Amino acid sequence: MLYAPMPKPTTCLPGFLLLTVLLGACQPPAPQPLQARTVALGQATSVRVDVPYAGRWRVQERPEWLSVSPQAGTGPVALTVTIDRARATPLKANLAELSAEIKLAWSAGEGSREKTGEVTWPVTARQFELRGRVVAPAQTQGNDAQAAPRVNPAPAPAARGVIVKYRAAAGQTGVRALQAAGVKVSSVQALGGTLTRLNVSDVDAALRTLRADPQVEYAVPNALLRAQGTLAQPVVPGDQYAGLQWSYALAGYAAVWRDMEAGSYSRPVTVAVIDSGVRFDHPDLKGQMWGPGEGALDVLDFEAGEKAGDPPRYDNGDGDGPDTDPTDAGDAGRTTGSHGTHVTGIIAARWGDHGASCEGCSPTGVVGATYKANVKVLPVRVIDSRGDATEADVALAIRYAAGLPVTLKGTTYRTPHAAQVINLSLGGELKAEAARPLCEAIADARAAGALVVAAAGNGYGTTPYYPAACEGAVAVGSVTLSGASAPVRSPFSNAYPQVQLSAPGGAEPYSANSFNGGKLNGSAFPDAIFSTDWNYKENRPMYTAQVGTSQASPQVAALAALLLSKGVTTGAADTLARLNATATDLGAKGRDDLFGFGMINAAAALNAPAVSSGLGLRLQHARGQSFQPALDPLGRFQAYLADGSYAVIGGTDRDSNGVYGETHELRDERQITLGEDTPSADVGDLNPR
Repeated sequence: MLYAPMPKPTTCLPGFLLLTVLLGACQPPAPQPLQARTVALGQATSVRVDVPYAGRWRVQERPEWLSVSPQAGTGPVALTVTIDRARATPLKANLAELSAEIKLAWSAGEGSREKTGEVTWPVTARQFELRGRVVAPAQTQGNDAQAAPRVNPAPAPAARGVIVKYRAAAGQTGVRALQAAGVKVSSVQALGGTLTRLNVSDVDAALRTLRADPQVEYAVPNALLRAQGTLAQPVVPGDQYAGLQWSYALAGYAAVWRDMEAGSYSRPVTVAVIDSGVRFDHPDLKGQMWGPGEGALDVLDFEAGEKAGDPPRYDNGDGDGPDTDPTDAGDAGRTTGSHGTHVTGIIAARWGDHGASCEGCSPTGVVGATYKANVKVLPVRVIDSRGDATEADVALAIRYAAGLPVTLKGTTYRTPHAAQVINLSLGGELKAEAARPLCEAIADARAAGALVVAAAGNGYGTTPYYPAACEGAVAVGSVTLSGASAPVRSPFSNAYPQVQLSAPGGAEPYSANSFNGGKLNGSAFPDAIFSTDWNYKENRPMYTAQVGTSQASPQVAALAALLLSKGVTTGAADTLARLNATATDLGAKGRDDLFGFGMINAAAALNAPAVSSGLGLRLQHARGQSFQPALDPLGRFQAYLADGSYAVIGGTDRDSNGVYGETHELRDERQITLGEDTPSADVGDLNPR
């Protein structure tokens, strides 16, 4: 082996200085910080970021609408940033570019040479653009044009008797012919010549009889006509807390309550509330329910101790077993309110002044959906004072509420007021096999003619809850206000294939956002459902705000009852069909797991008169988010949105609920998909008709 000779040094260095130089040359370089970097996604969904680095790093902060993977590492930074634009898009959809920051913590070196720090990486992402214009519907005169028919229109208002024209004055024998046919004639009024108005008990039968009479030239219904070009005045309740009950306005009840003033909701309907029982002594509920001796029932058992003086093995809260008094019992130690009382109030709380029942109590309180309709609640108690209910008790209660006999402790009970509608604001995460007793009871109730409505569950997920998921039940999800012209799904509301309808159930009571505009005790009222309740500590009535599918379900039950009471429908099947057909489609087009067929619309279902005539835009992402871009004076809009599919609807609002272009309203709709292949779209003119 050959060695190159070392050159002779030209100068002499002191030994200690040479050692210092050699030691310095052997030390590693000083640790370097992680450098700043701008992450520009453009219009992509994900981007790969590679940054040379010698050290340790981890993602410390990021917005919820950005995901970063992996979250930590050693050595070069190699991660993927993914954006969920829909979650980042503001309500007004007015940001062409989204921006945020990712904060990373870093450390390099060891021991005394270790350095640590933080670095912020700006992130930018361009949005996709949607343009269009909402054009006011053309004003029509005479027979120039006609609005397109709405989906599954409600029956026309019932005629008030018949008008008959006889061929000769001497031939006016129609009254006798009608009486002979069993048709009652309550009054007769001459209209001039041989024209006569008859008020009759059965319009169809009267027309058949009269038209068969050779002396009758013609017979027609005495049809109801309404003024065109004018709006009915909405009914606004004057009860103290009615202004906080935003859910009724969202469902179109301002128009429905005006419709009720005509007195056409006269058919008797019973809604069973299978729940924790009810407080019959709540002043806002007196007279609204079937009570003890009228069909109300407590199915809960009571198990005494083994011997005298022992505490009971099971006490449902009222100290006795099954009986006809489903009062939601409790004492000063009870910390919860009355769930059944809250649910019942949503359906049937009475209107107007009922007198203050205690010092400081409201003399008017809240209102219920059914107002002047001939609807009563049948309370059936299955939830004990601890909030628990068993499958067996609920199955018994379902059959009982539907009018079937049940035997409890050797006594057979059968209600004299079988329910046409049954509400179940209860449920649990059961397997389908374990839920068979509930589902079989629901099948029996449907066979008996009852429509069974149930809460879809508050599990924040996609697991089916029973009994809502039973075949034959109507599973109801919850929606809440969004600040846009369409509601959104409540975060807690379970989404699964059996969800059939949605109704207002609110958002978390302490949510940072509140869109209803109400105030309670000087503070912004949360987007929650306000209804009747009971204060057990003070043993007095109260009113509380609650959220959940438990609050959404009775709103569907109440509307079903109103359809039956008005005579729009006559049984469970056509009532459900009507609810589905008139619901406001939300999210993906058609039925979906998030909303079912959509949010119920009482005004559409009941063919209530128009109380408003606003024109606007409804913009919905298929995932359920709603956005509200501004319209300029010419109706034009420009929205910056996430990738995905959208329903773009221009329409009118005839029921004053702020939702444009529902099934009973003028509308023009486009389905648009935005993405990297279609970064912008122009829907042109939306012409509601």
